[in-house]
Amino acid sequence: MREIIEKIWKSDEYDYKASYGFVPGIHGYIHDDDAFDGTAGRDCMIILPGGGYCLCAPHEGAPIAMEFYDKGMNAFVLTYTTDITMSVPLKRQPMEDVSRAVRYVRKNAARFGIDGGKVIICGFSAAGHVCGSLAVHYKDIKDPDPELEGISNRPDGAILSYPVISTGEYGHESSFEALLGKKATSEELKYFSLEKQVSPDTPPCFLWQTLPDELVPVENSYIFADALRQNGVPYAHYVFPSGIHGLGLCKEGVKTDGTYVMEQVERAVAAVKAGKGVNVSDTRCAELKEQFPGEDSGWGTENPHDLSDVGRDTGMWADLAYIWISRL
Repeated sequence: MREIIEKIWKSDEYDYKASYGFVPGIHGYIHDDDAFDGTAGRDCMIILPGGGYCLCAPHEGAPIAMEFYDKGMNAFVLTYTTDITMSVPLKRQPMEDVSRAVRYVRKNAARFGIDGGKVIICGFSAAGHVCGSLAVHYKDIKDPDPELEGISNRPDGAILSYPVISTGEYGHESSFEALLGKKATSEELKYFSLEKQVSPDTPPCFLWQTLPDELVPVENSYIFADALRQNGVPYAHYVFPSGIHGLGLCKEGVKTDGTYVMEQVERAVAAVKAGKGVNVSDTRCAELKEQFPGEDSGWGTENPHDLSDVGRDTGMWADLAYIWISRL
């Protein structure tokens, strides 16, 4: 296996105010046999870990990438923009990050061994909202790099895992506070309520969620699936009878080095502790100092949830998703 780590933005292209030196990038897991020889390359997956738009959870990054790598795909974990301080609304930046990532891997398709393969995006929870945003709004996103602007940012498919979808009745309030701030306009709320933005040009989608999910109501998946159906967009939709929110791969004992996704959190927390946070409230400063008392973030790649009461059917979502990808 070949691993690559590359930033997707140049320093003069990325200006999120609460980045603290962080720049979004990809961590790739690429098969060694993929030196381009003129034949079609492997299918590709770009994975976005969830975390309420505040962080990227490690157990939803590298372990997912390795699962689909083992199925024959080349996989990339995208460290997109989040804000643990919840002080500077993210607005369009995460959506622009995944748009750039799709264009970036397509530009480097020969080097990454994916030339001619499908490019799939896969997001969990709030990152499902990031991926869903690209799926419905890809035409709106212009890239500052003229060469990349000429490369399609429309994914061949989107996997939305227990996704945040709606800003309405079933919305996940804290995710949208981090994304849009406390004073979002009605136009912003409508734009990022994804069930209202589906069109016949939306790429195929695979949705899965658990019925007992108490954090992001299962209705999010239902209303998005219904919007896909009404617009004639191909999709698969699985609702499993057991399991809480944030299950990731749904497999016991999965350990893969992927704590790199916590870089932006570590930078932000260090800045807050040094009194250099950008517009961070005193309350949030105190919360972060309590949550991160030492240098170690305490986040590992192993699934933090008890999976003992999760049915085997829930753990089959990745197999079902791979079958779905093969049909695209």
